[in-house]
Amino acid sequence: MKYNSPVNELLEEYRPVWALLYSSSVMRWDLETYMPRAGADARGRALADITMMVQSRIISMKPLIERGKASKGLTDVEKGVVRVLGRRLNYYERVPPTLIEELQRTTTKSRIAWREAKEKSDFKLFRPHLEKVLSLKMKEGERLAGGGDPYDALLDQGEEGLSSRDLDSIFGSLIPSLKKILSKVLKNGEPPSSHKLEKSGYDEPSIIAANAGVIQVLGMPNDRFRVDLSAHPFTSGMDVDDVRITTRFKDRDFRTTLYATIHESGHALYELQVDRDLRSTPIGHGVSSGFHESQSRFWENMVGRSREFVKKLTPVIHKMLEFTKRYDSDELYRYANLVRPSLIRVDADEITYNLHIALRYRIEKLLFEEKVKVAEIPQIWSDTIEELLGVKPKDDSTGSLQDIHWSSGGFASFPNYTVGNVIAGMCWEAISRKREFSAVINEGGVDELKKWLGSNIHRYGGTYAPRELQRRVFNKVNDTGGLIRYLETKYLKF
Repeated sequence: MKYNSPVNELLEEYRPVWALLYSSSVMRWDLETYMPRAGADARGRALADITMMVQSRIISMKPLIERGKASKGLTDVEKGVVRVLGRRLNYYERVPPTLIEELQRTTTKSRIAWREAKEKSDFKLFRPHLEKVLSLKMKEGERLAGGGDPYDALLDQGEEGLSSRDLDSIFGSLIPSLKKILSKVLKNGEPPSSHKLEKSGYDEPSIIAANAGVIQVLGMPNDRFRVDLSAHPFTSGMDVDDVRITTRFKDRDFRTTLYATIHESGHALYELQVDRDLRSTPIGHGVSSGFHESQSRFWENMVGRSREFVKKLTPVIHKMLEFTKRYDSDELYRYANLVRPSLIRVDADEITYNLHIALRYRIEKLLFEEKVKVAEIPQIWSDTIEELLGVKPKDDSTGSLQDIHWSSGGFASFPNYTVGNVIAGMCWEAISRKREFSAVINEGGVDELKKWLGSNIHRYGGTYAPRELQRRVFNKVNDTGGLIRYLETKYLKF
């Protein structure tokens, strides 16, 4: 693609930055998959050095970025390039190299400490690392806020334009509706709260084969996509032709593994369907964390847990997991959609999931407002989840140590899961306007859904800011109505 002169120069200068970021992505993927634990210190230093090189190069591009901002007649793609680089420049100018380097080194060690603490279910092992990470993230937020709210400044980094005011409105709408739906479902007893298949064990070769079957049903490209294992499932989109996901295995309850795979495949599909003309540019990836989560949650839940998709999966499940053969697709559908208040976010059902996010959002705000200390997190966690869901953690592993995010410096990232669910709800509603969603899956299958998402969302990469993209696709922003209507339609008529 040909670009106007200042943008052309910008992209030429950006190419080495892209190479550094590509290398960093591979190293981060390896950190969570194959790297020996003892390699954490060296990996942290290497990643910190790469980050410093990226910062230096972005700052050196300031004159070109300013020229781009002042240019007239830019295309939407060119405006997107200038906008994204301008945001990165703002970050690197406000956050000093010493803080960036310290954050990189600290979070690399912190992730290793989190793994050990989770294995031993001992928050005290992780606490000093988390205290340091939080202190550094607060400094980062203060630098970015320039006198404003540090937490809002960090929210904006992951989801451009998002603020705690937006989130208070979103959760203010969702929480009472979710509690109302949950109460009715639990009273009706359908879908059930438990199933015999939860206790059914499986061997690793069988679940690997089942996951491979799911990936085949989703139509994931074998030559551009791969799956590995990690402690916490994630997706790395190095390039449109190199997208990798991880999943996790337990010794029983196979739906947790299959749906983690579908979830991460939703992330991967976003990266795989970005317009090839945008590769190696600053906008060659998904536009934001919230939009990314909308895609993973859309595929995991609205597609993957639908009656129609479970029916398509049933032959694969029966073939690879022989102990399931006595359960027909209707019974597997009930198993896939159990509803109950639970402790673990990644295993939460669709109705209660956002209540888990509300818990984390509350704690993060309290920490950044300095109303609580890190040492108090386990108790606050226990009290708040009991308030929202009526359950209490039995130990730190099922409570405040269950997520990797804070160890990686991911403060202000949890709310993007709920933003993603809200956007997924808007996707469901937009697709359902033409004909019933069940008919889309039955008649057009995954190909029709991929085409709609690719045309309306994926192909643009980061061309448009998240709020602008929402307006273009849905003509509204962060509207919770679609998600609530989807949940009511599915679960109150189960």
